[in-house]
Amino acid sequence: MRDLAFIGFLVALLGMGLRKPFLFVLAYVYIDIVSPQRLTYMLLNSVPISLIAVALAVGGWLFLDDKRDSRFAPRQALIVVMMLYCGITTRTADFPVEALDKWDWVWKALAFAAFLPLTLRTRLRIEALLLFMALSAASIIIVGGVKTLASGGGYGELNLMVANNSGLYEGSIISAVAICLIPIVLWLSRHGTLFGTGWPVKAFAYALIFACLLIPVGTSARTGLLCIGLLAVLMLREVKRRLLYLAALGVAAAVAVPFLPSAFSDRMATIETYKADESASTRLAVWQWTWEYAKTHPFGGGFEAYRQNRIRYDTVAVKGSGASTTIERNLTVDQSRAYHSSYFEMLGEQGYPGLALWLLISVIGIIRMEVLRRRYREGEFAWGGALAGALQHAHLIYLLGGAFVGIAFQPFIYMLIGAQIGLDTYLARRRQESTWGGSFRRASKPMPEPAPA
Repeated sequence: MRDLAFIGFLVALLGMGLRKPFLFVLAYVYIDIVSPQRLTYMLLNSVPISLIAVALAVGGWLFLDDKRDSRFAPRQALIVVMMLYCGITTRTADFPVEALDKWDWVWKALAFAAFLPLTLRTRLRIEALLLFMALSAASIIIVGGVKTLASGGGYGELNLMVANNSGLYEGSIISAVAICLIPIVLWLSRHGTLFGTGWPVKAFAYALIFACLLIPVGTSARTGLLCIGLLAVLMLREVKRRLLYLAALGVAAAVAVPFLPSAFSDRMATIETYKADESASTRLAVWQWTWEYAKTHPFGGGFEAYRQNRIRYDTVAVKGSGASTTIERNLTVDQSRAYHSSYFEMLGEQGYPGLALWLLISVIGIIRMEVLRRRYREGEFAWGGALAGALQHAHLIYLLGGAFVGIAFQPFIYMLIGAQIGLDTYLARRRQESTWGGSFRRASKPMPEPAPA
C-alpha cells in the first residue's frame, strides 16, 4: 500500500506538470529530499525517477515555460565554476573509483542549483519551492519527532523510515536541517499565500517546529543543540520584546530539562569533556591530519581523499576529585575516518581554491540577504525582506551545523541558495520595474500652465 501511495502521488504531480511545467521542478525537489525510491519495496526503486524528474524539469523550462523574466546571477556562475573545478579534481583524485561515486551525485546537485533560480521568476514560485522543501523534510522530521516522543531515541538508534542513514536520514544532518528549517516555517506561517496564514496553518507550523526541536533530542546529535543555540540568538533580531523573549527561553529550558531522556543528557555532557570522548577526539585528529595534508596538496585530493588518513590520538579522562584525582590516557589508532566537517571536507577534497569558492558562495548569499532584509523592511515587498532574513538565518544555522558534519555538497543547502538567488533577482527586477514605471509616469505628466502675468 505504501508503494502505491508514493507512486500515485508522483504520477499525479508529474501529470499536473504537463499543464504547469514548474511542478516538474518541485517534483525533483521532493524526490531529492525524501528519496521515495528508498522507501518502497518495488517499482520506484527500479526506475530512475530522479533522472526522469530532472529531465522533465529542464525540458519543461526550455520548451514550455515563460523565460522572459529569467536572470543568470553571478552566484550561479560561481556554482558552475565550482562544479567544473570539482570535475577536474575528480579526474586527478587520489581514489579515482570512489571519487566517481560521489561525483555522480555532487555534479547533479550543483547543476540543479545553477538551474533552479532560472525558474523562480515569481513570488508564487519562490514560495512553492520553500513549501515543498519544508513539507518534504517534514515527512522525515515528523516521523522522527513522533518516535522521539514514543521512545526517547538515542545516538544512532532513531530510525527515520530507512535503515540506510545517508542523506537527510543521517542523525546529525537531519538535526542541522531541521533547525535551519524553522525560520522558513515561521515565514510561511506569517507571510505564505498558498495556504494563507490562518490558525490551521499556524497550528501545523508550530507543531512542525516542535518536531524540528525534537530531532536533536531523538538523534542525540550535539550538532543540533549548537544549532538550537544559534537559532535562539538569531531570533533576538526579530522579536520586539527581547527581555520577555529571553525570560520565555529560560522558562522553556527549565521546564524541558527534566523531560529530556538520559541518553540525550549524557551525550550533551560530552561537549564539556570532549577530550575523553572518542568521537570528538577523532574529529580533532582528522581535522589536524587534513590541515597537514592540504599543505602538501593545496588543490585537494579529490572526493573521498580522507580514505588515506592514518590518525593516532589520546583520549584523556579525569577521574576522582581533589587529592585523589587521576588522569587516564588511552592511545587510539584509526584510519580512513571521514572529515566530520564541511570546511575540512572542502579543504581536503577540493583544496584551498575549492574551499574559497564554497565560502564565497555562502558569504555573498548571507550579505545579499542582509541587504534585502534592510532594504525591504516596510512597504509592498516587506514579505521579501522578512524572507531574506529567514533565508539568511537558515543559511547561518546550516553553516554552523556544517562545522561538525560533512554536508558541503548536501543538495538541501543548494536549494536554499537557489531560493536566495531567485528572491534577489525577483526583487531587483520588481524594483527596477517600479523605478522605470515611476520615471515614465513623471515623464508623461503634462507640464503645468504658466501663471497669468
